[in-house]
This record gives sequence, structure tokens and C-alpha cells, in this order.
Amino acid sequence: MSSPGVQLTVEDKQVVLDNGILQLTLAKPGGFVTGLGYNGVDNLLEVANKEDDRGYWSVYWSKPDARGGMDRIIAAGFKVILESEEQVEISFTRTWDQSLEDSNVVPLSIDIRFIVLRGRSGFYTYAIFEHLEGWPDFDVSVLRAVFKARKDKFHYMAMADNRQRIMPMPDDRLPPRGQPLAYKEAVRLIDPINPDLRGEVDDKYQYSCDNKDSKVHGWICQDPSIGFWLITPSIEFRTGGPVKQDLTSHVGPTTLAIFVSTHYAGTDLELKFRGGEHWKKVFGPVFFYLNSASGETDTSHLWNDAKLQMQKETESWPYSFPVCADFPAADKRGAINGKLLIRDRYLHDKDVPADSAYVGLAPPGEAGSWQRENKGYQFWTKSEPDGSFSISNVQTGVYNLYAWVPGVIGDYKYHEDITITSGSHVELNDLLYEPPRDGPTLWEIGIPDRSAAEFYVPDPNPMYINKLYVNHPDRFRQYGLWERYAELYPKDDLVYTVGTSDYKTDWFYAQVTRKISSDPDTYQATTWQITFTVDDLVQSGPYKLRIALAAAKNSELQVRINDPKADPAHFSTGVIGEDNSIARHGIHGLYWLFNIDVKSSWLTEGDNSIFLTQAMSKSPFQGVMYDYIRLEGPPKSDPKKTK
Repeated sequence: MSSPGVQLTVEDKQVVLDNGILQLTLAKPGGFVTGLGYNGVDNLLEVANKEDDRGYWSVYWSKPDARGGMDRIIAAGFKVILESEEQVEISFTRTWDQSLEDSNVVPLSIDIRFIVLRGRSGFYTYAIFEHLEGWPDFDVSVLRAVFKARKDKFHYMAMADNRQRIMPMPDDRLPPRGQPLAYKEAVRLIDPINPDLRGEVDDKYQYSCDNKDSKVHGWICQDPSIGFWLITPSIEFRTGGPVKQDLTSHVGPTTLAIFVSTHYAGTDLELKFRGGEHWKKVFGPVFFYLNSASGETDTSHLWNDAKLQMQKETESWPYSFPVCADFPAADKRGAINGKLLIRDRYLHDKDVPADSAYVGLAPPGEAGSWQRENKGYQFWTKSEPDGSFSISNVQTGVYNLYAWVPGVIGDYKYHEDITITSGSHVELNDLLYEPPRDGPTLWEIGIPDRSAAEFYVPDPNPMYINKLYVNHPDRFRQYGLWERYAELYPKDDLVYTVGTSDYKTDWFYAQVTRKISSDPDTYQATTWQITFTVDDLVQSGPYKLRIALAAAKNSELQVRINDPKADPAHFSTGVIGEDNSIARHGIHGLYWLFNIDVKSSWLTEGDNSIFLTQAMSKSPFQGVMYDYIRLEGPPKSDPKKTK
């Protein structure tokens, strides 16, 4: 039996799209979603909210050097783009003009689209944003689509096989049921409606996820059995590349499609428009998928079905159905392939394949600039064990080819620009990455994987537990772990002895400030010490200290060699970082690599110490997370014989 065709009903103040499976109702001409009917439920969205607070697009923006706010986009124009039994696509538009100069309306031309297809259990949304030449300067910190499901029905959230649970109610976060903690997003549940959650911490940042992994997340209603899911089939339109972290679903029940944000990065990821530049970008489409089960069913059935649908959507990318000249179909895109090899003669006597490397095309910039890129498109893949890679469905344009390899420090960048044209296929010869290396490894701490997850992550304070993360691979997502440092090291700081200490148990996951017990609002800087021995000190050339950071928050890392009071320090990063990953349980933010010359005169034959001081100490959240530290000896004349 064939599915009924899609029906479009346009009324004075609303528009309804109905394909016999779901009924999507939007305000006209405002463009926000007021209703979503499915499986006998008139509206899956929160009916207690105002109509413009159920499903909408929004932008957090500000004028340069000014405090900003949210523009919940309310359109001024409505248009039917395509109407047939197979598909309905509608458009809601708003254009900025000079009369809005002093309003909270962001200076952008905005076209928000919704699509319903025959037989498809869900709807698509995407948007075209454009800044025209001569329009005002401004900054955007967040651009997103928000959907709020009914709190009386959707209580179970899922975002990964091992990250799903019954969630608190929104009322549980308000006093007296909830007790705010160090920041407003974190709340301890004192008297939750569900008594099984008593004493737990709820914090939306505990459910953050890397772009590369944020493919499907959402909510389950168990009576009747319904799933409401956001499926993101591609990350090409999201900022910051594959390991940029962002929010997913959280108490509300709220589901977020984040396209631009400064979370886990800071202002480096803001969209900044200056000098009246022209810019245009398509965000999405993303798919809001609905599924159901007859009778009683466990949550895994709906979750597994959502994952299968996600796979179908991903395999269908780029979609062929959007009626948008700025969203090119597959035959209008190009592809590239090649093989990446690593040359490190101090480790291997021949070039080795870059296994599981992240390889991507992003707008031109310096090596590693992709993690701060925010206005263009990015296209990423992972290499095969032999180092080969292939990136398909790339939009036309000029790119640089970038890569980074788990287990290898630094960033690779191909030396030439890559031009992708419609239907083109660029074939590259073997590419060679020579990671930073001056001499043999004398010692190393950690794994160069852009994360601090391998270091010692303490158990949380029993007062601040989220039960989901007990005995969980993501144990770092517990609230308040930064406070445990001062409990473990109340007076003296961490000392790590090379050859004796184990970074899994003896290197705290973040170098944070220490709270002064006599004054809870006062914090002090901390200095960590690495002790090691040098045999056969070489006087002829510099040693090299390489420090890779996985995160930094308003920090200054000072490095001193054998003199803890050296002034100035032998090296300083200066004040860096705004990623706030310590407070937001992120285990990584932006990646930083510092290559420090260590004069042989600073070292002694025998016992030595490196002192690492994080000098900024105004808050508990200032600090750094280390990714990897390595000390290299002076260059060898025949590195192939050196391990």
C-alpha cells in the first residue's frame, strides 16, 4: 500500500504539512514550529510553552565590543518553494534593513526552510544565511535550531549506546527542588519529582559531544512508545571541524541542532563580520525523525531504529531534494583521494602509513587553522590502515588539505591549495608528514591524541554524582572534578618522576588552581614538577621540550628548568585559551603545541626538574589540560639507529 501524498494547507496565520504520518504546523509568517502531531498524539512539542518557544531557529549575536543577546528568528515573509504529492518545501524569510539598526535583529538575510516528503517519518529543516556588502559589523556566538518536546511525555534521553538515561524534569532544576552549584547550568537535585534521581547533578554540558560523533540524539516517550530524534547526516556546515564539542539534548526536554557556537573554544569560533564583507552559507539540512512501537517496548528498540535511520540519512548525503541553488547535489560536487605517510627517523627507519588519521578539506589557512575556522565548509574523513583516504561530495571552492594523526604530535598541511570544481576528482600522490622532531625521545608523558582522557581522572565527590558516568569511559564528565585536586594536593603540588610515576595514576587530568581553605573565594596558582635524570649531557646543541595542550582557560603556562624562581621564566605561553573545558567536563578544547628550546646550560648531568606553573588564579576554572609532553635530546647524526 503506497503512502499518501504530502498535503499543504495554508491558512491566515498557520501552515500545515501532512504526509499521513506526521502533521507539522508552523506559524505564518513567523516560521516557528507550533505543533507536531504523530502516532495519535496531537502535539509532541511542549504545549505549555508559548507558540514561539516550541521549535525555532535562533542567533546569539552582538555588536563589536558590546554585550549581546538572543534573536529568536521570527520571519516576515512566507513562500511555497515546491508543492507536490512527493514533497512540500516552504520558506520563511526575513531581511535586515537600516530601520532595524537599533533593534535586536541580527544584520542578516535569513531564509529558513522546512521539507516534508511522502512516506518519510519526519521533517527536514535548513537555513540560508547571508550578510550583504555594506551591512553593519557584528559577531555571532551561537546559531542553532531548538526543539522542546512535551515534559509530561518525554523523560528518557539517548545520544550514544552508553550515554542514555531517565532525565530529571525541568521543575527539578528550580529551587527548592534543585540547588544551583558553581554556575547556573549545574544543579544538584535535592527533591526531584523522580526520587531515584535524588542527590544527582544535572548539567547540560555533561551531554556534550564531538561533532564527528554527534549524529543522532533525542528523546523517548514510553506511553505511547514514541521517539523524537535529531539526525545530523553531515558536519560540513558545522564550525570547528570534527573534534569541536557542542551541546546535544538536555533537560527540557530540549533537543539542539548547533551550527555555530563558542562552546569549548571561546571567541576564536565566533563569526566576526567586519568591513561590510559579503558572506553566505547554508546550514543543514538536518532531519527530525519520529519513530514508534506498538505495545510495550524497551527504549533500545527505538534507539536502534533511530541509529539505522541515521545511517540511511548519512548514506543519502548530499540530499538531492532541497530546492536550493546554494546547496549543490552530488553531481555538482567533487572528490579527492590520496595516501598520507609519516616520516620520523627517530622512531622508524622507513615511512609508515598514517593509520586512522583525520584528513580534511577546509578553507585556506595555516596548519591546524581548521579548528578555529567558522565561515566556510569543511569535509573530513579517517584514513585506512595503509594511510589511504578519500573525501567525496566536496562543494566547489578552494581549500587546503589538513590532517592530524592520533599518536603523532602536530598538524599536517599540504603545501598547495586544492581547487574543487563540479564533477572533479583530484588525485594526490603519496603525502608525507614529518611531525615536529629534533632529536631522540628522552622521555614522554601521555599520548598525543588531543585529549587528557588518559591521565588520572578522580572519582567525583559523592555529593555531586551523575550516576550515568559511574564506571563509564567518559568518567571525566562528572561535576566538580576540579575541586578534587586541592583535596589530593592540599599544600604541595604534583611531582611526577620520570621512570617511576605512571601518568594514568600520577598525572592529574587538569592543572587547575587551588582553593584556599581559609578563604573560599581565593585561589592560588599551582606549580607542577617533572623530575628526571640526564645521562651524558650534551653541551653542543639545544634539547627540545614539546608541550601539547588539550585545553586552556584564561591561563598562562610558565616553564622553568631547574630554577623554580627564574624571572622571567624560561618560557611562557602568554595568556591563552577561552574554551572553559574544565568547568564543562570537556576533557579537551582547542589544541595548542609549544616547541621550546632548552639550552644545555640549563640542565645538569644527573637529576633535573622542570617546573610548570599555571600562573593565572582568579577562578577555579582557570587551568590547562595537557595532551602530551616530550623531552628530546640534541639531534643525532644517524637518527635511524636511535629509538
